[in-house]
Amino acid sequence: GKLNGNPLETSMVWSHKLRGFREEFSEGYDSMDNPLDYGLGHEVLNRLTFDLKDEVVSTATKFQHVDIFDVMEVPFRSYAFYQKSIARADDEITDSYEYCHPELFKPDRVLYLGGVLQSSFLGDAPYHEALVHPVMIAHHNPRRVAIIGGGEGATLREVLKHNTVEEVVMIDIDEELISLAKEHLKEWNDCSDLIDSNVQSCFDHPKASIYFCDAMKWFIDRFNEKRNDEMKFDVIIMDALDPNDAVDIVDELYTNTTFLQSLYNGLHDDGAFIVQLGEAPRLKSPPDEYGSFQNRARVIHTLESLGMETMHPYAEGHSGFFAPWTYLGAFRDGSMRSTWYRNPTEVDLQIEQRIFKTKSGSNPLRYFDGTSMQNYQIPPKSFEAIQCLIRPVECSVSNTESTRRVYSPFYERRFSYAKSARSNQASYNLDDVNASDEELMKITDRSGKMDFRRKSYSSSLLFSRGLIGDVSNGPNTKAVVTRKVATSV
Repeated sequence: GKLNGNPLETSMVWSHKLRGFREEFSEGYDSMDNPLDYGLGHEVLNRLTFDLKDEVVSTATKFQHVDIFDVMEVPFRSYAFYQKSIARADDEITDSYEYCHPELFKPDRVLYLGGVLQSSFLGDAPYHEALVHPVMIAHHNPRRVAIIGGGEGATLREVLKHNTVEEVVMIDIDEELISLAKEHLKEWNDCSDLIDSNVQSCFDHPKASIYFCDAMKWFIDRFNEKRNDEMKFDVIIMDALDPNDAVDIVDELYTNTTFLQSLYNGLHDDGAFIVQLGEAPRLKSPPDEYGSFQNRARVIHTLESLGMETMHPYAEGHSGFFAPWTYLGAFRDGSMRSTWYRNPTEVDLQIEQRIFKTKSGSNPLRYFDGTSMQNYQIPPKSFEAIQCLIRPVECSVSNTESTRRVYSPFYERRFSYAKSARSNQASYNLDDVNASDEELMKITDRSGKMDFRRKSYSSSLLFSRGLIGDVSNGPNTKAVVTRKVATSV
């Protein structure tokens, strides 16, 4: 074929399909244990919607299987335009826009670990800048930072952009993965353009100390039941497996109280903890406590019980995954709320003062700025509901209206279980907007659980406080609340 009179090379599109029946036909078979029948298989190998699909590397390390592919998916990328961007110097199309800006037309490079998508070239900046900079910019002086995981090196790259950082300790158990990243994912760990850097790879930066070992053991050995002030960190970042991944180690990472306690102990009194929490919940998703993201709920509750004074969940929708991705910033010092909620101009000024310039003169941050930080200050509605129910102070400090709640059965059950069983019917004047949540909660908690299947109540005040749900009635409603009490066993 030709494009504008120029001959084009042909490309072959292939697909890998699994034969036969597996799930429900083979005893003990789990598709999540087979990368060809899970993320990698469905999202890359089986697909015929790519103009380009090249295997860069597929190998097994001691700990996991690593797959890296170059892909171009129609209509987001065009193989014809890509060919023009890499034309030979003697071709007639070297004056084309594609040839002058090849970075805009290159394939997307994707990294899969154990068949699960971990990172992509196009989603690199949104994901890793959202992971690192919101909390680190909110911290007044992060000098010593720890990274758990982050084998491709992008998290390390973003941390090293802060001119306050004196040392970064990165702990990843898979040394072979880091070697593969240095060879095949160079953009992820490229520090050559930073004005203070004399190295190509961030892994070789003099401020970086890389440990190839079990991060859980590393922290527990140093910070479990002893004070070690000289080794404490200002920021700890956990860029590990997703909380819902079907891997044994995941439960330990997100629910092991001893490990989480060691992370808390490893922070200075004004320290901060950052963790990625997987796919964002949808408005119709069940509460995390009952769904596949129980580990996400557990780690949030555990961090709160350990003493984190302020916690901020936020989401980023351009991370290169198939859904918005969530993060959590947790601070030991509650005064950090004021820096978290700075306006966009203040954040941009802090970025200008904090982030190293580049040798090329390009912007050192490709995605994060004061405007994106403003978006992170208001969590997704589903997170906001739970966040405001369990810690209203976070909603009162931010610009988020504390009355924007949705019904959560987990918290309804927490507040409404009772040991005695009786049925009664009572009338309440619910138009008193000055009534406290505790007073209104007595309606559902006095002697048992409200039967939410009944439709005989319609108070907007209860709903707006997040104690029931959402209604369209006006604020001056007097409701008759009928309660049915279930026997608790």
